[in-house]
Parts: sequence; C-alpha cells; structure tokens
Amino acid sequence: MGKTYKIEVDCANCAEKMQEAAKKTEGVADATVSFMTQKMKVEFAEGVDEKTVMKQVLKACKKVEPDCEIAF
Repeated sequence: MGKTYKIEVDCANCAEKMQEAAKKTEGVADATVSFMTQKMKVEFAEGVDEKTVMKQVLKACKKVEPDCEIAF
C-alpha cells in the first residue's frame, strides 16, 4: 500500500538524503522524494500502522534535514 505526502525540503541533495533515510525506516518497503514537486511517496510494508511509521520517517528525515516537514 502506498501513499503520497506533501513535504517541505530545501534542496535536491537534501531530498535524496531524506529518501534514503525513509527507505531505511522499519515498516517502509520503498520511498521516493521529489524536490521538484515537494512530495514523498511511501510504500508501506504489509500490516504496519501508517501514522506510526510516518512518525519514524519524519524523525529520520529530521536527522538529515532538521527543518523538513511532512504533512500526514
């Protein structure tokens, strides 16, 4: 199951780092981050709670880009 989220990221390099951080988060099967569209698409692993996983994704992304925002 996948979902697209509106994000706020400052540069393409940061978006790439956020994408890698999201992919490493438990419960995420795959993730793509687009700096141009300011969107993150997340494919969740089977049977996980989306909101719980997204809180962890945001935490991981904030380590890369402290002022990033993900609307979920």
